[in-house]
Amino acid sequence: MRWFLNLAKALLVLVALLAVIGLLLPGQRQVVRSVEIKATPAEVWPWIAEPRKWASWSPWLAKDPQTQMQYEGPISGEGAGWTWSSQSQGHGHMRFVKAQAPQQLGFEMVFEDTGMKATGDFTLTAVGERTKVQWRMDANLGLNPLARWFGLGLDALVGTDFEAGLASLANQVPSQAAVPTTP
Repeated sequence: MRWFLNLAKALLVLVALLAVIGLLLPGQRQVVRSVEIKATPAEVWPWIAEPRKWASWSPWLAKDPQTQMQYEGPISGEGAGWTWSSQSQGHGHMRFVKAQAPQQLGFEMVFEDTGMKATGDFTLTAVGERTKVQWRMDANLGLNPLARWFGLGLDALVGTDFEAGLASLANQVPSQAAVPTTP
């Protein structure tokens, strides 16, 4: 019986240690990916600023085509948004909070299942005959030590989704030519 109490104490100390370390991990994480598309910023803009067009290139909708979407606000730009409900991608909502066509589109996102909030933007920059599209997300992990541990892998996890989404976006724009870039 004594060995069981020692094991329980050791596990309790381990859990407490992991929680304390989790609280010391950064509460903010950033994911940034970009691609160059052979098109003008004005040609790319509608594909990111109109929520209904996301269905044709979103990495998450490709993972679960059965995702339930409900659109809100204007069709495009500031105030446009949507909520989603998915068995595999969770539940949440996203809204565009700043639009400077065709250069920058800011967004806010809430993942209802975890309570995690994120902000970010798309920046479109003309580079010769191409447009560099940068997709950035800043995640606020709050004070939850488990979320902060999860944050250690956020760039790898979400970054691959961003890369897939940007590649798919490049295939939707009229010229359909993309060159991956680094942030």
